[in-house]
Amino acid sequence: MFFFFICGEHTFRSDVPGYEGIVCQCHHCGNMAARVVKSRPFFTFCFVPIIPFTISGYKDVTCNICHFQQPLKHRPDVLAMANHGGGGGN
Repeated sequence: MFFFFICGEHTFRSDVPGYEGIVCQCHHCGNMAARVVKSRPFFTFCFVPIIPFTISGYKDVTCNICHFQQPLKHRPDVLAMANHGGGGGN
């Protein structure tokens, strides 16, 4: 008897609350096509997500054209856009 099982990895992506509609410049290709996305990779068994690889996921700035990804914490310009341009203070 032979059983064939398929194992793999799938990443689920969703918008980050507070960053919806924010489009910024990609630091790789220079296009205004980057968005903030939360990624959660899962181990899949027969195309069913079973085990998450991370608990909280990753918040990245992802370009829709060149698919370059950069962690959100390394993009102070995007963080300032979400705070409506506020730099702190009063």
